[in-house]
Amino acid sequence: MSDQEYLNALAQTVLKSEEGQLSVDVIETPVSVVIRSAIAGLDASDLDVNVTHDTVTIRGTRHHHQSSHPEEIVHVQECFWGTFSRSVVLPCRVKGDEADAAIRNGILTITLPKAEPDGRIPVVDLNV
Repeated sequence: MSDQEYLNALAQTVLKSEEGQLSVDVIETPVSVVIRSAIAGLDASDLDVNVTHDTVTIRGTRHHHQSSHPEEIVHVQECFWGTFSRSVVLPCRVKGDEADAAIRNGILTITLPKAEPDGRIPVVDLNV
Protein backbone atom coordinates (compact mmCIF):
# COMPACT_ATOMS: atom_id res chain seq x y z
CA MET A 1 0.00 0.00 0.00
CA SER A 2 1.41 3.38 -1.00
CA ASP A 3 1.47 6.36 1.34
CA GLN A 4 -1.33 8.02 -0.67
CA GLU A 5 -3.52 4.91 -0.49
CA TYR A 6 -2.91 4.72 3.26
CA LEU A 7 -3.87 8.39 3.76
CA ASN A 8 -7.03 7.96 1.66
CA ALA A 9 -8.02 4.87 3.65
CA LEU A 10 -7.35 6.70 6.92
CA ALA A 11 -9.39 9.73 5.81
CA GLN A 12 -12.30 7.51 4.78
CA THR A 13 -12.21 5.75 8.16
CA VAL A 14 -12.25 9.05 10.04
CA LEU A 15 -15.06 10.46 7.88
CA LYS A 16 -17.16 7.33 8.27
CA SER A 17 -16.80 7.35 12.05
CA GLU A 18 -18.15 10.86 12.49
CA GLU A 19 -21.62 12.16 11.87
CA GLY A 20 -21.83 14.96 9.34
CA GLN A 21 -23.46 18.31 9.98
CA LEU A 22 -25.55 20.38 7.59
CA SER A 23 -25.02 24.05 6.89
CA VAL A 24 -28.23 26.03 7.25
CA ASP A 25 -29.66 29.51 6.76
CA VAL A 26 -32.26 30.65 9.33
CA ILE A 27 -34.46 33.56 8.26
CA GLU A 28 -37.12 35.23 10.40
CA THR A 29 -40.02 36.99 8.69
CA PRO A 30 -42.91 38.82 10.38
CA VAL A 31 -45.03 35.62 10.30
CA SER A 32 -42.62 32.67 10.12
CA VAL A 33 -39.15 31.23 10.53
CA VAL A 34 -37.63 29.70 7.40
CA ILE A 35 -34.72 27.25 7.41
CA ARG A 36 -32.89 26.42 4.19
CA SER A 37 -30.18 23.83 3.62
CA ALA A 38 -28.42 22.53 0.52
CA ILE A 39 -29.02 18.77 0.46
CA ALA A 40 -28.32 17.86 -3.16
CA GLY A 41 -28.58 14.17 -3.93
CA LEU A 42 -31.10 13.36 -1.20
CA ASP A 43 -34.69 12.25 -1.50
CA ALA A 44 -37.41 13.15 0.99
CA SER A 45 -37.32 9.54 2.19
CA ASP A 46 -33.67 10.05 3.27
CA LEU A 47 -34.66 12.83 5.71
CA ASP A 48 -36.29 13.07 9.12
CA VAL A 49 -37.32 16.54 10.32
CA ASN A 50 -38.60 17.09 13.88
CA VAL A 51 -39.73 20.31 15.52
CA THR A 52 -40.43 21.39 19.10
CA HIS A 53 -41.56 24.84 20.21
CA ASP A 54 -37.99 26.20 19.93
CA THR A 55 -35.81 23.65 18.07
CA VAL A 56 -35.73 21.97 14.67
CA THR A 57 -33.68 18.81 14.13
CA ILE A 58 -32.83 17.54 10.66
CA ARG A 59 -31.42 14.00 10.32
CA GLY A 60 -30.66 11.93 7.30
CA THR A 61 -28.36 9.67 5.36
CA ARG A 62 -26.42 10.47 2.22
CA HIS A 63 -25.83 7.18 0.41
CA HIS A 64 -22.51 6.65 -1.37
CA HIS A 65 -22.46 4.43 -4.41
CA GLN A 66 -18.87 3.24 -4.48
CA SER A 67 -17.35 1.89 -7.63
CA SER A 68 -16.65 -1.82 -7.72
CA HIS A 69 -13.49 -1.33 -9.79
CA PRO A 70 -10.50 -2.26 -7.61
CA GLU A 71 -8.10 -0.41 -9.92
CA GLU A 72 -9.70 2.98 -9.19
CA ILE A 73 -7.86 5.20 -6.74
CA VAL A 74 -9.62 8.05 -4.97
CA HIS A 75 -7.28 11.05 -4.83
CA VAL A 76 -9.64 13.54 -3.19
CA GLN A 77 -12.85 12.84 -1.32
CA GLU A 78 -14.40 15.95 0.20
CA CYS A 79 -18.06 15.02 -0.11
CA PHE A 80 -19.62 13.71 3.09
CA TRP A 81 -21.33 10.32 2.87
CA GLY A 82 -23.25 8.72 5.71
CA THR A 83 -25.52 9.93 8.46
CA PHE A 84 -25.80 13.59 9.39
CA SER A 85 -27.83 15.74 11.74
CA ARG A 86 -28.31 19.35 12.65
CA SER A 87 -30.31 20.92 15.45
CA VAL A 88 -31.22 24.59 15.15
CA VAL A 89 -32.42 26.68 18.08
CA LEU A 90 -35.15 28.91 16.73
CA PRO A 91 -35.24 32.67 17.36
CA CYS A 92 -38.86 32.47 18.59
CA ARG A 93 -41.62 29.98 19.39
CA VAL A 94 -43.30 28.32 16.41
CA LYS A 95 -46.37 26.25 15.60
CA GLY A 96 -44.72 22.90 14.92
CA ASP A 97 -47.98 21.24 13.90
CA GLU A 98 -48.32 23.75 11.04
CA ALA A 99 -44.74 23.43 9.76
CA ASP A 100 -44.02 22.58 6.13
CA ALA A 101 -40.89 21.02 4.59
CA ALA A 102 -40.12 20.63 0.89
CA ILE A 103 -37.15 19.87 -1.36
CA ARG A 104 -36.72 21.76 -4.61
CA ASN A 105 -33.59 21.80 -6.79
CA GLY A 106 -31.49 20.30 -3.99
CA ILE A 107 -32.57 22.84 -1.36
CA LEU A 108 -34.55 21.78 1.71
CA THR A 109 -36.88 24.57 2.86
CA ILE A 110 -38.66 24.30 6.20
CA THR A 111 -41.30 26.94 6.93
CA LEU A 112 -42.47 27.30 10.52
CA PRO A 113 -45.33 29.70 11.33
CA LYS A 114 -44.64 31.79 14.41
CA ALA A 115 -46.64 31.08 17.55
CA GLU A 116 -48.51 33.95 19.11
CA PRO A 117 -46.19 35.77 21.48
CA ASP A 118 -46.90 35.51 25.17
CA GLY A 119 -49.45 38.21 25.84
CA ARG A 120 -50.10 40.56 28.66
CA ILE A 121 -52.87 39.41 30.98
CA PRO A 122 -55.30 42.20 31.85
CA VAL A 123 -55.96 42.67 35.56
CA VAL A 124 -59.56 43.32 36.55
CA ASP A 125 -60.23 45.48 39.61
CA LEU A 126 -62.72 43.48 41.69
CA ASN A 127 -63.09 46.26 44.26
CA VAL A 128 -65.40 48.25 42.02
